[in-house]
Amino acid sequence: MAVIHDRDVLEGKESLARWNDAAREALAQCGGAQAPASARMGVSPRLPRRTMAMAVRYSLYALEKIAPGPGVEVRVAPYAAVKVLEGPASDPHNLTPPDVIELEPAVWLRMVCGITTWAEEKEAGHIAAVGERDDLSRFLPLVD
Repeated sequence: MAVIHDRDVLEGKESLARWNDAAREALAQCGGAQAPASARMGVSPRLPRRTMAMAVRYSLYALEKIAPGPGVEVRVAPYAAVKVLEGPASDPHNLTPPDVIELEPAVWLRMVCGITTWAEEKEAGHIAAVGERDDLSRFLPLVD
């Protein structure tokens, strides 16, 4: 199943832009890009559930486009999951690939938008990652 329907891609792109704009406003209030990581990790705009879901789905869709493959499952609950990167495919009995990454929506969107980095969020314990290919830092941020 696709992470986002073709008919929803534009809405997803707009939702991600809306989240990014709101995050940039919040970031400016806490000291901007030079603020300590702990302050930047507090950036978490509250937007309607559908907007959040579409922002997550669109960003995972964008990740899937630049890092296709069946080797790593990226889960951003409760909104979506996608398989990316080359590597062993899922076990046919349980459908879970050997590498799994789980994140909260705000954590994922902060990294997608460049508010925080993979290393900062991982060090803070905000990323659950199991497997050899459990680092997506080379693909982030997805938005400038």
